[in-house]
Amino acid sequence: MRLLVDLAPELAARLRAIGYTSAGLAGLLGAAGLAALDRAEPAAVARAVDRAAAGGAAPELVAAVRGLILEQPADLAGALGAGLRDRLLDAGLLEARPGGQRARVDLRPVRIAGAERLVLSDRDASMRPRVPGREHVPGVGRASRSLLDITPVDPVGSVLDLGAGCGVQALGQLGAGTLTLTDVSERANLLARATMAANGRADAEVLAGGWFDPVAGRRFDRIVANPPFVVGPATVGHVYRDSGLDLDGATETLLSGVAGHLTDSGSAHLLGSWVHPAEGDWAARVASWVPAEGAAAWVVQRDAVDPAAYVGTWLRDEGVDPRSAEGRRRSREWLDHLAGAGVAAVGFGYVTVHRIDGPSTVTCEEAAQPMAGAFRGEAVEHRLRERWLAEAGAEGVAAARFRLRPGVALERVGLADAEAGQGFAPAALRLTRTDGPRWSHDIDEPVAALLGALHPQAPLRLTVELLHGFGAFGEADPEAVLAAAVPVVADLVRHGMVLPEELLAPAAGPPTREE
Repeated sequence: MRLLVDLAPELAARLRAIGYTSAGLAGLLGAAGLAALDRAEPAAVARAVDRAAAGGAAPELVAAVRGLILEQPADLAGALGAGLRDRLLDAGLLEARPGGQRARVDLRPVRIAGAERLVLSDRDASMRPRVPGREHVPGVGRASRSLLDITPVDPVGSVLDLGAGCGVQALGQLGAGTLTLTDVSERANLLARATMAANGRADAEVLAGGWFDPVAGRRFDRIVANPPFVVGPATVGHVYRDSGLDLDGATETLLSGVAGHLTDSGSAHLLGSWVHPAEGDWAARVASWVPAEGAAAWVVQRDAVDPAAYVGTWLRDEGVDPRSAEGRRRSREWLDHLAGAGVAAVGFGYVTVHRIDGPSTVTCEEAAQPMAGAFRGEAVEHRLRERWLAEAGAEGVAAARFRLRPGVALERVGLADAEAGQGFAPAALRLTRTDGPRWSHDIDEPVAALLGALHPQAPLRLTVELLHGFGAFGEADPEAVLAAAVPVVADLVRHGMVLPEELLAPAAGPPTREE
């Protein structure tokens, strides 16, 4: 398989030339065929390919999809050229079968950061039943797509992809000056080298080793990590998901050490899981892992599940039926371990860490609502807003000029008025972002009046005074109103619903560096 790295650039170029791209697959399979591929239903995918072939689709692309995705033997000489096909057979990437050849690894075209990429990984169970081995190297899964969605992709000087697997996250960072990938698995490193070579970054540095050991003493402008974060016993059944650390030790290891490997302006973008203790708070547990100095951490919990659902999900991930004898045994052992550790639930989410001077700060919050687009812009903008709030303080907020974010919605919720017997009674007044993470805040009528009066040429203090003059706050002292309004506005700034004028570009858009 070592020759795979040398052959990867030619292979990628040839596949792009015959239309083996994400757009090419969409055109060949159609929406229904793509959905079947995502659901791991090979018969439906094969039917879509057969229909496309009968309709005159390019035979080279049809053969490539059959041999590289469906694992159906196909004559790949036309798709790859006879010479390249034979060299790939010699390298072990292809295997000869009656009727043609098929790939022994997964070659999947994907669109990442707005560009067409080719990912080389081990095959999963999407087309044929298979149980992943200990050294299995997955391709582009839901977790890796989640991390791609939260990570900025603007070029920086140096990037570290920690626990890179086959290199999916590094594909979003190809514009970096230097690119370093690490993994404990030599097989993962081989596939990562091939993926990097196939996408024009054969110069990427790929190092073997666990956690920060391969890059001890080094700092990077950006670190990305989709670590083996499964919460369970301190064993390693599958390298890609099991850290060998007890419970949430993988996320603790990352959070406690990542800031020390960032440059002064660097940031880290991570996925993680954490225990919800039966006694205590998950946020306090996670916050305790952040070093006392040098880190601004933002932890966003996207989901939390009970232990039984968690164990069942990860057993199925490795191809174990929880109803089987092995599944029942494994479930009992795993659940007993979690119960013995006092685990009430397991949370999962996004972590962003910026290197700062001075005492660390930690913000932990929950965002279970569906996202309206990629999270990466929010990760960048959130840091700008937090920094502005820290520098402004209460006096600065009172003196600042604000405007509402475009797309923020004011929702008035009414319930059938049972007491009156007709009409609706007010039940909630809510401010909600319709973009990005869709943050939502319950507010009251005085706050709604204040927000409706914000103007980019009027400081908050003046706005409060003007509204007070019109009787919006009754007999309350205007200074008391302002003192109460400042933390409310600060919370809305923190979630990007209200934007300080000085952070905005001349075009009055939200303060983000890139999308």
